[in-house]
Amino acid sequence: MELGVFSFGDVQRAKDGSLGPTSESVTNLLEAIQLADKVGLDVFGIGEHHTEYFPASSPSTLIAAAAATTKNIKLTSAVTVLSTDDPVRVYQQFATADIISGGRVEIIAGRGSSTESFPLFGYDLRDYDELYAEKLDLLLKINASEDGKVTWEGKFRPALDNVEIVPRPKEKMNIWLATGGNPESSIRAARLGLPITYAIIGGHVSRFAPLVELYHEAARQYKTPNADVRVAIATPGFIAEDAKDAKDTFWKAWSWAMTTLGKVRGFAAPTRDHYDAESNRDGALFAGSPEEIAGRILELHKRIGHTRHIFQMDTGQLPHDKFLKSIELLGTKVAPIVRAALEEEKKKEENAKNAKA
Repeated sequence: MELGVFSFGDVQRAKDGSLGPTSESVTNLLEAIQLADKVGLDVFGIGEHHTEYFPASSPSTLIAAAAATTKNIKLTSAVTVLSTDDPVRVYQQFATADIISGGRVEIIAGRGSSTESFPLFGYDLRDYDELYAEKLDLLLKINASEDGKVTWEGKFRPALDNVEIVPRPKEKMNIWLATGGNPESSIRAARLGLPITYAIIGGHVSRFAPLVELYHEAARQYKTPNADVRVAIATPGFIAEDAKDAKDTFWKAWSWAMTTLGKVRGFAAPTRDHYDAESNRDGALFAGSPEEIAGRILELHKRIGHTRHIFQMDTGQLPHDKFLKSIELLGTKVAPIVRAALEEEKKKEENAKNAKA
């Protein structure tokens, strides 16, 4: 089980209540990644957004900077909005960061639930699905090339005729497919032999169990060569020493974020009752004490067998010091509980197999 954090580079608030400078979010994000590495977390993701309150518009740049200042942690996009980017440049940028890191960089490729990048880069939302399918195909072909040369033709960008794409990392990069719960995405990931990340921002996490089973069943049927069948879960989450403090603190930040997002996407602002319901054992919000969060991760693992769980903690202008403390608790208290429990379960399974033999 890999545990970690993902962020969109949340902006802090100034003393007068206005949003602070976007430049501050970059330095805060790098500090958070360095701490996550220090406390032994497995992965840190940076999600591409292009707004004043989520200004992490260039994950590859931030990841390259973090790669040079960390030692062990995996660094990934969460996600790269592939539909509105050039797969050649995406590969080159992340491959460069991967080399700097010594092989710790990954790409989580998604279509993006936010659409601000479409008008920003001149793409038509009517091409939403077709853009993603074509660009994912090219990205995977670049990554799979044995000699770095690619021949490819599509609809939305010029063809490539035996073009060399550099630099090349020592090993092929890990590329994940991201989805918010579209069944077709689970099937696509299985067909392509890609690991999958389910982003769960609300509702009951148990509703994703059928999608995970669909993914595994599709993988069994497709039998894609060299398939990497792994499942990651990405949810909102926040940890404090005291469970009530964690829930109260995260409510202030999460409610602001959901209210702001609701104005854009047309849904009502959340109530505290709704938040409390989402913070229970089957809810999507993992806010609580270290022991509570560890227990919920283990319970979800029993249901769906995921091998990675990452949390978005710094949402809605959560104070930066509380973000850092939550990262520390995830690494120093939650992770040891989860790892010890899974190791014990593994030993029991091995003993049971040996007894049968």
